[in-house]
Amino acid sequence: MVTGRRGGGRKGWNVKIKVRLFGLFRIDRFKEEVRDYPPGTTAGAVADQLQLPSRHLGTVLIGGVHAGLDDELSDGDELTLLPKLGGG
Repeated sequence: MVTGRRGGGRKGWNVKIKVRLFGLFRIDRFKEEVRDYPPGTTAGAVADQLQLPSRHLGTVLIGGVHAGLDDELSDGDELTLLPKLGGG
């Protein structure tokens, strides 16, 4: 986990993000965890830091709303990462 200080919006202080993983992304990781990241961290940077295989990354949600990998996270955000679904 990335660790650091948390501050009331002060530049350079880390922000707390609740990260939720589903499906195969939970294997050898976690289901839900609050983690510290530097300000300006994107959803894609979190996925990279967790070493999630990009070919399996399907849906990205921030606060329950569809988002992109380039979207920046703010203190208190909930990031949900779901793998692609297959089947028919």
